[in-house]
Amino acid sequence: MSKAASAKDRVDSALSRLETMVEERLRAESIRADEMAKRLSKLERQHDELKKVAMDVEGRLERAMEYIRSLLAADQE
Repeated sequence: MSKAASAKDRVDSALSRLETMVEERLRAESIRADEMAKRLSKLERQHDELKKVAMDVEGRLERAMEYIRSLLAADQE
């Protein structure tokens, strides 16, 4: 085998290994991206739920404050 053919074989082998490594990395990153998308979706749902709870608590506090104000006003009369 000539030196050129041997060098070509080594380059082809190195390129093949590099392609395999890149493909494995792409698969791993794709899996990671899918997991992150699922986590983001879950966090967005939790955020929406927390916003609803906060709005409910805010409404209840406002009603309680109005009730307290009315009791104080009635007490002062």
